[in-house]
Amino acid sequence: MKKRILFPVLIGGGLAVLAACGTNGVLGTLNVIASTAGLDVTTDQRYGPDARNVMDVYRPEGSKQNATAPMLLFIHGGSWTNGSKNDYRFVGESFARAGYVTAVMNYRLAPVHRYPAYIQDAAQALKYLREHAAELGGNPGALYVMGHSAGAFNAVEMVDNARWLTEVGVPISAVKAVVGVAGPYSYDYRPLSSANAFPEGSNPADIMPSYHVRRDAPPHLLLVAGDDQVVEPPNSLKMEAALQAAGVPVTRTVLPRLDHYTIVGSLARSLSFLGKTRQDALEFMAKNR
Repeated sequence: MKKRILFPVLIGGGLAVLAACGTNGVLGTLNVIASTAGLDVTTDQRYGPDARNVMDVYRPEGSKQNATAPMLLFIHGGSWTNGSKNDYRFVGESFARAGYVTAVMNYRLAPVHRYPAYIQDAAQALKYLREHAAELGGNPGALYVMGHSAGAFNAVEMVDNARWLTEVGVPISAVKAVVGVAGPYSYDYRPLSSANAFPEGSNPADIMPSYHVRRDAPPHLLLVAGDDQVVEPPNSLKMEAALQAAGVPVTRTVLPRLDHYTIVGSLARSLSFLGKTRQDALEFMAKNR
């Protein structure tokens, strides 16, 4: 059984504690209280041929008329083997309220689809956003990428390794900034259960984002949970060092009292009191327009 998580949430103006096995109950509650009233929401927008190649797009009110809003692609976690955009409606709502056309994407899952399938999906999703920016109400010159856990790996690898955007015909300069939330950017997966997300016999040095940093990569914000028991601290430290060695602007911030799950939960407007995840992300993206 997964670790029992105690996750405080605001319900009806009061503070309640939700106990759940895993995160499903927590995310479901956040989605219930994250009203999308006043937003323009499109669900299951297809960006590629696979059944999992769909995204939900959350648009600020009036954005379709102006077509000037910055655009954010959010990539969910789940050890590359599970997870869904449906769990993160609260992220779409949160950033749409902040003025972003926000796409929350699904991607093909391991072990059936191993690296680099899910990275290629991220690149295809970004291509769709850029090419359809006008009809979505967004500015193709203001693209941002964010991911949590495995999704942070996907986000950083997709942007830092020029191969993936080049493959889909997206200029490597298209992304203005990247936000990684509790990401596993540099580790040896071979003795671990997550090895099923990578090709058999592969070498982490050929796969980890920390080995793929291009010198012209955009600024990075690496948000780290101070109490993370899932992704170990060396991941962000090694990623930060690799970015610094390449001369890429990077900010690494450790958020105290947050764990691997509350750090993404605090992207919700209702849980911003838990930590500065949402505030730091918004300030960083605004700084890098």
